[in-house]
Amino acid sequence: KKFNLDNFTINYFDRQASQNVNYSNLDVLVGWSSFSLRSFKKATKFNCIKVLERGSSHIEYQYEILKEEYELLGIKPKLPSNEIIEKEIKEYEISDYICVPSNFAKKSFIEKGFSEEKIVKIPYGVDLNSFYKKKNKSYEEKFRVIYVGSSSVRKGIFYLLKAFTDLNLNNSELLVVGKVDKEIIPIIKKFKNNKIKYIGPKEQNDLQNFYNESHIFVTCSIEEGLSMVQAQAMACGLPVICTTNTGGDEILDDGKSGFVLPIRNINQLKEKIIYFYENREMINIFGNNAYEKATNFLSWENYGEKMYEFYNKISSKK
Repeated sequence: KKFNLDNFTINYFDRQASQNVNYSNLDVLVGWSSFSLRSFKKATKFNCIKVLERGSSHIEYQYEILKEEYELLGIKPKLPSNEIIEKEIKEYEISDYICVPSNFAKKSFIEKGFSEEKIVKIPYGVDLNSFYKKKNKSYEEKFRVIYVGSSSVRKGIFYLLKAFTDLNLNNSELLVVGKVDKEIIPIIKKFKNNKIKYIGPKEQNDLQNFYNESHIFVTCSIEEGLSMVQAQAMACGLPVICTTNTGGDEILDDGKSGFVLPIRNINQLKEKIIYFYENREMINIFGNNAYEKATNFLSWENYGEKMYEFYNKISSKK
């Protein structure tokens, strides 16, 4: 109750890293949010550009929407500490640029008063050597929905379980691949049935097999910068159903490679699942569009090129 291990390890890393940087020999210093305040403070004494990487929305927005979600579900909140919130806000202020992976995340900063020029949006990629479409799927088999990631309040797993259970589609199955947070177990127990399979955590090399055995991918996150499992599913040729707060509209084309829905909207989620269940030929069409988008635009090489261009641009200004 008195000792926060997360805060301790974050501050320990920050302190150690700040002592091992040669600030006088840098053009650009890149740091991850929560872990970079000491380094950034030291860098201000040198002619060094400070870039903060933030993988999620503004931490105050994240805190507010997650607090709201915990209250809706009636679960004791597990939220960022005041210490970490204050630290990140200082990092936001002292940095020269803040890199985020989606418009959703960028908008959360602009709404908190940051200039659009300071917030740089560069979407994450996918390893195309690890995630790829193996073969054309047979749509006569069991209709299989897949979710990959931790089952948690933040990931909105409740809404997927509720929608899938309500639908109770014949010859269907939901694969939930990943760790289940203890706090969500009481809710998950309410939806326990033989059509929902909890697979548990899997190595990256094994994930593509589960994607390729499925028909559609669904994620219902309440807050996330850009859920990378969406690009993984797309690279394996799956249509994606996601929420606006997953960053998914950054990488998929709504109505062509998947659907982007409002958060907490179970009715719309059920409609889109039924759409693919009743129109199996559309799974192939949407899946091929997703595959083409992933292979042509979402590789880590593409991400690297965009980061390289950004670093060159700000270095030349310096």
